[in-house]
Amino acid sequence: MDKIKLGAIGYGSRVSYMVESMLENTPGAEITAITDIDETGVKKRLAESNICYDNIRFYNNEDEMLDNEILDGIFIGTRCSMHTQLAIKVLGRDIPLFLEKPVSTKIPDLKKLQESASTSKSPVVVSFPLRVTPLVQLAKEIIDSGKIGTVENVLAYCQVPYAAVYYHSWYRDENETNGLFLQKATHDFDYINYILGIKPVCICAMKSKQIFKGNKPAGLLCKDCDEFETCPESPKQMPTYGGMMPHDGLCCFAVDTGNEDSGSAIIRYESGMHVSYSQNFFTRNGGAARGARMSGYKGTIEFDWYTDEINVYMHHTPRVENYKIDSANLSHGGGDDVLVSNFAKLIKDKNAISVAPLESGILSALMCLKAKESAETNTFREITL
Repeated sequence: MDKIKLGAIGYGSRVSYMVESMLENTPGAEITAITDIDETGVKKRLAESNICYDNIRFYNNEDEMLDNEILDGIFIGTRCSMHTQLAIKVLGRDIPLFLEKPVSTKIPDLKKLQESASTSKSPVVVSFPLRVTPLVQLAKEIIDSGKIGTVENVLAYCQVPYAAVYYHSWYRDENETNGLFLQKATHDFDYINYILGIKPVCICAMKSKQIFKGNKPAGLLCKDCDEFETCPESPKQMPTYGGMMPHDGLCCFAVDTGNEDSGSAIIRYESGMHVSYSQNFFTRNGGAARGARMSGYKGTIEFDWYTDEINVYMHHTPRVENYKIDSANLSHGGGDDVLVSNFAKLIKDKNAISVAPLESGILSALMCLKAKESAETNTFREITL
């Protein structure tokens, strides 16, 4: 295959990065068609990345693009509530698909997606970079070696320092996001499933909203607030949240601010072991953390993306092993490049295997939706469609 013609449905910041990475690292790859309601914004983003758009066809409707273009691969990067319906259209045409997470925001959509996938020949890469980072790959290698024994207990955590995206922008609309288990924990549940290699069967959860709430007027912009100069969440005090995400300017203490600001879940697996997971969105600076402690009878392994370290503590000898990963200049800990490379391979080789298959995306989204159900009903929920 000399040329790889790519299309994108939704060309926001996340997908644009992935497309740019593929163009840079895959000989013959070119973006030939984009569907997005904001053509002006897309062209600006392309120009900023030094991508010539003279030969790119732009569409306002994905059906028109799919009907008129011959594409070797498609990226879907729209708002979350649209992922399923668009993925089904691509799956119906057997075109290789790169699908942003979460793959669905509702149980009925998950069922439709699973049914569509069962009859499709489309290879799919779900945007789950954590599972393919050097950190997780090494942790899994150590665990699979038997060094710490079979993992029988997991304590996992995600303490997010860049909450602006979830409370100041469109992400605060739960009609789009369906909560932060689905937006954030979907990554963590996936890498845990990947490392353990066993099936989750039951989940219970709690969530709370203790910080990002208040009585400010709906739709209030930070710049129009009388506390603009002093509020610790205003762009005046924290303009980019550590460079992770631009500030969109909506007040996070307004009555229309959605999303819980912390949540926890306990997951039982088919072997009988369980995982404890917790996330919050008000940690700042050095408090940021994301990783896990996984224990077997012979030892415990601990890893964290913010420290880029893995420690192995042996239980029956006074030995500690330390591994340092250098991913400071890599996107998503090095996982994004692996996903893009794999997607290119899937396009070129029909026998290639996805490193982040659709069934993993469906399972992770299901776990998140069941966690939300559990938190809202005070019940244990079986992880089944």
